[in-house]
This record gives sequence, structure tokens and C-alpha cells, in this order.
Amino acid sequence: MKTNLIGSALAILFMCGITPALAQKEFQGTAVYESKTSTSEFKSRFAENKEITPEMQKMIEENMKKMFEKTFILHFDKSASIYKEEEKLEAPGQNPGMRMMGSFMGGGGTYYKNVKEKTYTVNKEFMGKEFLVKDSLPRLNWKLESETRQIGGYTCYKATAVMAVSKTDFKNFRLKKKEEGKKEEDKKDEPKKTNFMDDVEIPKEITITAWYTPEIPVSQGPDNYWGLPGLILEVNDGKTIILCSKIVINPKEKAEIKAPTNGKEVSQKEYDETVLKKMEEFREMGGGPGGGRMMRMRD
Repeated sequence: MKTNLIGSALAILFMCGITPALAQKEFQGTAVYESKTSTSEFKSRFAENKEITPEMQKMIEENMKKMFEKTFILHFDKSASIYKEEEKLEAPGQNPGMRMMGSFMGGGGTYYKNVKEKTYTVNKEFMGKEFLVKDSLPRLNWKLESETRQIGGYTCYKATAVMAVSKTDFKNFRLKKKEEGKKEEDKKDEPKKTNFMDDVEIPKEITITAWYTPEIPVSQGPDNYWGLPGLILEVNDGKTIILCSKIVINPKEKAEIKAPTNGKEVSQKEYDETVLKKMEEFREMGGGPGGGRMMRMRD
């Protein structure tokens, strides 16, 4: 009952738009987010592989850090937003296999959300081709909690939701648990795994924990998160944490908040089918989303 009352009160404040900054006709905001995905399970598995030297492991960890620790910029107004990775120069000599894996992870692009129309558009580069994914925003059944915390001087409220997992987002991959109690002689009879995809699995759903602030009453957030009575400043799905590090309300230089237009227009389902088909091709070739036999670390 208490949670419902809190949710109702926040919703009323959101609809009323009591924040003075939002009353301005040309209201706009910019938020910077730091995204970090845990790679500890992958690191521990690499450490167990006797074929990987300390030098190779160091190189792997550096490349994984580049892929899984990124900075994003969110430009938003009352009804729409664009979310894009901060542009950085690619270091010379970057592992081509890691670039290929980056392609499987989504390949950058601009994520446009229109919360008024409940639609999104995102341009993605995959295997050298440009796609323009257009679809309806995912509907999350948020449970508003009474717990609060401070993030960057803003009072934030906790909200949780269960979310279906995308099979084409590499950040959702988990290593399969090792089979306990298996004898060494039994393991010797098993075919040697050379395919990275044989060692990973994807959960059907995950629990999302978000922290949002009614002090900035826009139904926006990083990535594909939205639908709360306030800007989402932190999201945690148990593996990836996206945390807001800076907010500017009504910056002097306004950003152009509009949907991207480049690429072959497809639905999310059509795009996922394309990616899954290519992943299956790599599986049959004995490779993985890093390209060829990348995960054997010998090629």
C-alpha cells in the first residue's frame, strides 16, 4: 500500500511538471552515462586455459575493457531523446577479432526514443552493413519502491522490473556452469570445444534495478530504459551497470533530437533474425562472434 501511494504521488508530480526548468518552452537536458559490464567470469575462464600466456591474457583483458567500459551521452527533452556512445579514436593495431565482436554487440549507432509515441529508432552497423531498426518501445512493468539514495545531488527512488533478454546482445551472454563431479577420463572422451558459442548461454529474463529522480520529471533514461516518473540515473541488470556521471539542464548549445535515417529499415525481430543467422553460420564454421577461431587465441 505504501509503495502504491509513493508511486501515485510521484506520478502526480510528473504530470504536473512542477520543476521550473521543465516549464521552459525549449527545455532540453544532457546526461553523461558510464557503462560497465562485468567480465570476471570470462577472465577466470581464460586464466584456467594453460594455452593462454600472461601476455595474451593481458591483451585480452585490455580489449574486453574497451568493449565493456564505455561512455554514452543522452540528449533529451519532454518527449524524445537520443542516446549515443561518446566518439573516441580507435587505437592503432586494434585486434580485428575484437572489432568483429563489437559488431555482434550492436556496432554503435544513435538510439532515438519517442516516449510520447512509444517508439524507437536505432541505426546499427552489423558485419559491414547498416540497418535502421524501428519498433515499439519495450513495455516494462516497473515496481516503484520506497527506498531512496542520492546520485549526483539528486534524490533518486528505486524501481525494479523483470525484462526479457535480447539474444543478440553480447552483454547478456553468460558462461555455462561447469559440470561438477565429472571424471577426467570422461572429459578426455568429449570432443574438444573450439566454438565460443558452445560455452555461453543466455537467460530468458533478467531483473532490472533502476534509480530515477522525480526532480527531472521526464520519462527517459539510458539505452532502451524508460517509463518511470523521472529521469533514470542508474540501471543495474546484475551484469551491466549504467551510471549517470553528469547532468546539464538547458545547455547553451542545443542538440538536434531526431531519429536517424540511414540504413536498411527493419523491425527488431527482423534484425535479430539476421544476427542469429550469422551467429549460427559462425557456429558451423567452428568460430564465434569474434570471428573465426578467435577464442582459441592461437590464430
